[in-house]
Amino acid sequence: MASSANLGQHLEDYVTDLVKTGRYNSRSEVLREGVRMIEEREKRLSALDLSIARGLADVEAGRVTSGKTVLADLIAKHGDEEKDSDV
Repeated sequence: MASSANLGQHLEDYVTDLVKTGRYNSRSEVLREGVRMIEEREKRLSALDLSIARGLADVEAGRVTSGKTVLADLIAKHGDEEKDSDV
């Protein structure tokens, strides 16, 4: 399926420069790479949305632990490791 895209002058110039410098072999290669990057970002955003929805469902169901409890558990498990580190 052939397609055309009006990228605007700035992006057209950028794509042209990427091809001229040899970073990409063609305009189509640049555009495919861009669409692949968008696809990956959308997948990550969908996974993030799902994680947020699960977290909100846990909150609504009362499956939560207070920050104070979490902090106390971490201190009990790891102690004050910062004193022992050279950081």
